[in-house]
Amino acid sequence: MKSGDRVKTDRRDAVMLAKLHRAGELTAVWVPDAAHEAMRDLVRARATALRVLGKARHHLQGFLLRHGRIYPGKKDWIGPYRRWLAMVRFTHPAQQIVLQDHLDAVADAEVRVERLTGQIADLFPGWSLAPVAEAVQAMRGVAFIVAVTVVAEVGDFHRFDNPRQLMAHLGPTPSEHSGGTSARRGGITKAGSGLARRALIEGAWSYRMQARVSPKLHARLEPLSKAVRDIAWKRQLRTLCLRGRIHQYFSSFASLR
Repeated sequence: MKSGDRVKTDRRDAVMLAKLHRAGELTAVWVPDAAHEAMRDLVRARATALRVLGKARHHLQGFLLRHGRIYPGKKDWIGPYRRWLAMVRFTHPAQQIVLQDHLDAVADAEVRVERLTGQIADLFPGWSLAPVAEAVQAMRGVAFIVAVTVVAEVGDFHRFDNPRQLMAHLGPTPSEHSGGTSARRGGITKAGSGLARRALIEGAWSYRMQARVSPKLHARLEPLSKAVRDIAWKRQLRTLCLRGRIHQYFSSFASLR
């Protein structure tokens, strides 16, 4: 905008849009239908419930740490740690009430996450992009929830002409400040959906190991076509595990579209 252009009217906006359209500077966007938007809302609701669960667990652990109740093992919220929580006792009744309230909050949040996960699984077969989500699960580290999250947030993969456009949309590409002969790279742009980017980064951790097909991955590969299986295995051999180039893990989704 020009510095002296202080007037904004519908007529001026229409003229500006017409000029941009004539110059070919306008980019078409993909508009999700009502069914896809509803599935996206359900996925985001589960993500919100997961954040609430994390906060409830953090509040409980902070309360125990403040009173010197420290678990000697690994706090991974499985059997041993939960049994230890059940045996924690306080001398004052008020503190015991607070502990039980934190435990109830964690339990309620876990039930909510499980309920929303089950509802996503129930509605998944009737979703228009269910075949795409199933194909994406051929990637290592991408199970059901990660696949549904990414596909729900990205939508139609065919609107991206190449992997670079997909990466620019998701935001894991580095930012750049350059001018003249100087060029400086910064952190990632964090453009697009933070939920999809976070899910993909969590899945990328599995590629720090050597290339292999685990039993869980094999079960996800069985109903898929040979072409999809070959693409997923090719990514493990050529670009990811052997070279340690995790950023190409994101680009692999463009090949499965």
